[in-house]
Amino acid sequence: MLAVIARKEFLEMTRDGRFRWAAVVTGLLLAAALTAGAVSWRAQRALQAQAAGQMREFWLNQGPKNPHSAAHYGLWAFKPKLTLAYLDQGVDPYTGVAAWLEAHKQNEFRFRPAADASAVQRLGDWTAAGILQVLVPLLIIVAGFGAFATEREQGTLRQLASLGVPARALVRGKVLGVGGALGLVLGPAAVLGAITLARAAGGPALVADLPRLALLAAVYLGYFLVVAAATLAVSARARTARAALVVLLLGWASTTLVMPRLAAGLARRAHPTPSAFAFAQAVSADLTGGVDGHSPGEDIERLKAETLRKYDVATVEALPVNFDAIAMQRGEEHGNAVFDRQFGRLHDTYRAQARVHALAGLVAPVLPVRALSMAIAGTDVEQHRAFATAAERYRRMLVKAMNENMAANSRTGDFSYRAPPALWASIPSFAYEAPPLGEALAGAGTAFAVFTAWLVAAGLGLAALRRLDVA
Repeated sequence: MLAVIARKEFLEMTRDGRFRWAAVVTGLLLAAALTAGAVSWRAQRALQAQAAGQMREFWLNQGPKNPHSAAHYGLWAFKPKLTLAYLDQGVDPYTGVAAWLEAHKQNEFRFRPAADASAVQRLGDWTAAGILQVLVPLLIIVAGFGAFATEREQGTLRQLASLGVPARALVRGKVLGVGGALGLVLGPAAVLGAITLARAAGGPALVADLPRLALLAAVYLGYFLVVAAATLAVSARARTARAALVVLLLGWASTTLVMPRLAAGLARRAHPTPSAFAFAQAVSADLTGGVDGHSPGEDIERLKAETLRKYDVATVEALPVNFDAIAMQRGEEHGNAVFDRQFGRLHDTYRAQARVHALAGLVAPVLPVRALSMAIAGTDVEQHRAFATAAERYRRMLVKAMNENMAANSRTGDFSYRAPPALWASIPSFAYEAPPLGEALAGAGTAFAVFTAWLVAAGLGLAALRRLDVA
């Protein structure tokens, strides 16, 4: 009986011209997004690798130079894109893809594609994740809005009940029928996604990405189940198919189009972030509260006295090391504390905003799904913060090595010292390893809890359909 109901539902949907056209359009858009995303991902990875190689060559070939000048010479650190970023770009277009590492400063990330794109370009920049989150739910609605309502209008629902067809079998059959029809669209898309992943990653990287891909597929399947459960529940209670369609379309528009913007505004209102100018002013004011490594002052005098006692000499000229370099490193340490405090506050605000955004998902399931999708793909705010922390750690290591070399190989007041190229080669290339999947998911704990609540609600909703009103 279950197979008969599912087959009947499947055939009715696939014969419906509205569903066929919606499925074709959605499938083509999804295939185009997957292909374009993979091509763009490969191009960006190639450009980043080329730029990183050139940056390394510039650093190694800068010639003899004062180490502190080399610290100001600086270099770029490029944020690598995980393979699944071709499915979900997340916040990468807004946070930037590279950071300039130099002495005295922790710079903001640069090269934000979203900042250079027009409103029309941003609207047309659909990713596979965007289609799965917005258009596939619409396809589910088109497929299932009349599952019960149409049969109620035609009187067949009462006939099925009079024949003793259990409501449980009817619900399960319709779920399987809707799922089978959607499989005609999502199945080929999943195969194409796996092929593009295999071509993009390959080898050990592919093995490492398979758990992420499997979990991402499970999240979206769960999301589609939630949408299907809501669709069937509305169809089961609507008096007409038209009423069910209107209610479902209003729900789709409000949850997938309106609610994300409202949630973002609510998060910013609850936890406002400073403007770029205000943040820069706060950092500057904090930096002037102590030693800067160049200007004499109380901190410098205290450091000088400590250094003279350490080497048991009376003047800085008698020191066997360069006090200027020691003072500059003390200034770096003061700046590091300032940067940790200011950027830490900023990132904590972003984290608080993400929690508000995830909690808003209690009324819009797309919000926790979006957060989990970005976390799995490695493109959420938390993983951007992890890269920023790694880049800053590398910057501090580099600057400290330059100052220590200058302190050990020159004397106070002598800026004529030139370090050999061997010093540049002693600094390792910047390398970054993304957080493992478990750590990435821990940063999206609130979103995971909200999404789990939606899955439980979907299960309870489908179970409640056993008490189907056939009138």
